[in-house]
Amino acid sequence: MPNDQDFIDFVVDQVQGGREVTYRHMFGGTTLYMNGKVVALICDNQLFVKPTEAGRNYIGTVVLAPPYEGAKDSFLIEDEIDDAEWLTGLFVATEEALPALKPKKKRAKKK
Repeated sequence: MPNDQDFIDFVVDQVQGGREVTYRHMFGGTTLYMNGKVVALICDNQLFVKPTEAGRNYIGTVVLAPPYEGAKDSFLIEDEIDDAEWLTGLFVATEEALPALKPKKKRAKKK
C-alpha cells in the first residue's frame, strides 16, 4: 500500500526546523534522509526510525517493529510524531550516531 503524501509531508515538516530532510519513494515505501543519511522509513503510513544507541537513549522505552515483511526491526514512532521538537531531536540524534557518508566513487569513462 503506498504512503499517503499528506502523511509524508507532515512528518518531513515536523523535522525540518532548518535541517535538511529529504525523501525518496522506494520499493513501496518512503525513505527519509537527514543530511544525506538514511534516518527513517515510512511504510503503510507508519514512521520507523533507524535503530541506534543514541536513538534508544533518546526515546527511552522503544517499540520495535519491522517496517515491512523480512526487514530488521526499527523504532516504531507513533504518538510522538505530533511533537515537532521531540521528533526533530530524535532525527538529529539518529543522524549524528550514523557513520559519515562515504564519498561516491567516480566511474571510469568508457572509451
